[in-house]
Amino acid sequence: MGETYSGPAGPAHRAAKWLALSAAAAEQHTAAVVTGPFDRVAWRDVYGQSAGLRELAAELNAGHAHTTDLLTDVFLAAYLAAPRLRDRARMAPSHLLNHQVVATLMSSPEFGGLHRETAGDPYAAAMAVLAQAPGLRGLLERSRDARERAGRADRAQRETVTAASAVSEALRQAAEEAGEDGTVPAPAADAVRRAVEAAEAAEAGARREERAAAQALAAALPGIRAAARNATATAAEAVRREAALTRAWGVGPGELERMPFDERARLAERLRGGRLARWAELIGRFRRMADGERARKVENAMGELVGVTLGDDLSRVIPSELATLGVPELRAVFAARYAAGELMLYDAQGEQSTGRGAVIACVDTSHSMYAEGPGGITREAWSKACALALLDQARHAGRDFVGILFSAADRLQVFRFPGDRPADITDVLDFAETFLGGGTDFQRPLSTAVEILEEEFDDTARGRGDIVMITDDACEVTETWVRGWNDARHRLGFRLFGVAIATPEATDPGSVLESLCDNLRTVDDLTDVHTAADLFRVI
Repeated sequence: MGETYSGPAGPAHRAAKWLALSAAAAEQHTAAVVTGPFDRVAWRDVYGQSAGLRELAAELNAGHAHTTDLLTDVFLAAYLAAPRLRDRARMAPSHLLNHQVVATLMSSPEFGGLHRETAGDPYAAAMAVLAQAPGLRGLLERSRDARERAGRADRAQRETVTAASAVSEALRQAAEEAGEDGTVPAPAADAVRRAVEAAEAAEAGARREERAAAQALAAALPGIRAAARNATATAAEAVRREAALTRAWGVGPGELERMPFDERARLAERLRGGRLARWAELIGRFRRMADGERARKVENAMGELVGVTLGDDLSRVIPSELATLGVPELRAVFAARYAAGELMLYDAQGEQSTGRGAVIACVDTSHSMYAEGPGGITREAWSKACALALLDQARHAGRDFVGILFSAADRLQVFRFPGDRPADITDVLDFAETFLGGGTDFQRPLSTAVEILEEEFDDTARGRGDIVMITDDACEVTETWVRGWNDARHRLGFRLFGVAIATPEATDPGSVLESLCDNLRTVDDLTDVHTAADLFRVI
């Protein structure tokens, strides 16, 4: 006796459901975030370069399953310009918790601010993952039961798929043994029946495990939401803080994106540590103030009208002179007077014009500059922030910048930043971090500045350099040195600006600084960056 192979009650009809189940199981995914083939390349590259990510993955994997997949999803949610979650129905049960975690992270109010900083930036996205590590650890601990239940549901589903495959195999055997009339031997039909019954039992068990897993996930959901929101807020703050640090130090987004991962990580670590992090807010304020003053300044601006003079500047010709152009007979007269520089012009008194040569900041780094004032701001921090704003000013004008750190006569260090190429951030940080200590000597740094301006004048014929002396001390100079200084000033046409920090006596009439400087001011409030504002209108 046998059964018809493909009839309504035949083996093929009874096994059709399990064939479809086996195919559907093959389409289940472990990635919660939908990606293209190139999107995961960014994750693999960052993971390979970041020891921190690898250590975090190893730590989490030691106590929880599928956490590397979770870290991948968290990274991609931050990195992709428009991250999209996969449909839950297409996720493997073992990874439904990952899906819920990522969905909660992306729906938190703080995610938008985080994503603005991390989209398209693999380093920033990796940093966001690391910043969320404490929250992810707590979240995984609180959802341990849900994850274990999900693991059981996943195993039960795999058993169902295995049983479905057994149905498929039994059906294949039945098809091979079927006669020409479509009937199969009873043993083959019984094998299909037993395989179907086993698959049905496995399916029932899988459904029970899925319900238990869903209940465990629902119980863990409030804790997941709270932990995810805190983790996202922490990451957003960390990423914003690092972005503010790099902006304060003048590192643009384009420059960061071009940096290799390890170089950028070292830079970030350097900026976050020690004095540099404490100075960032002050440096940022100086840069913003200097930007504002630069926006107000127009080279060769007309300024206040004070009378009439002669010259050939057509932008200042008085109306009566222009009127002669309307008379054909007088046009030749106008041309002749223009050629001779004898046109009548408005005479104006405006801001002093800027220099063309190098900007040189001589920054005192003697022991007294280490003194700390209100708000934890030291004299050194104020002077370095001012010098870095002068570096910006020079670069904006295409001028070379030189930072001269000095203290005693035998202690001096020179940092050069040519105006024709970007300033290397490592050199900028070296300039900012270097502190020499010791006493104070004015002659050597100012003489070094003159030598640099002479070198520039000989090489490029550029004069009118600007020297800014920032100090908190008074110092004597010799008459011989002063004579050489005055000769150099007359020859090179440079200006000397003085900033006396918390040292009113340095600006007294007859003091060394007062006699040497073209422009001298005292800074009493180290929190007020605007006390140096006029420097940035004339330099």
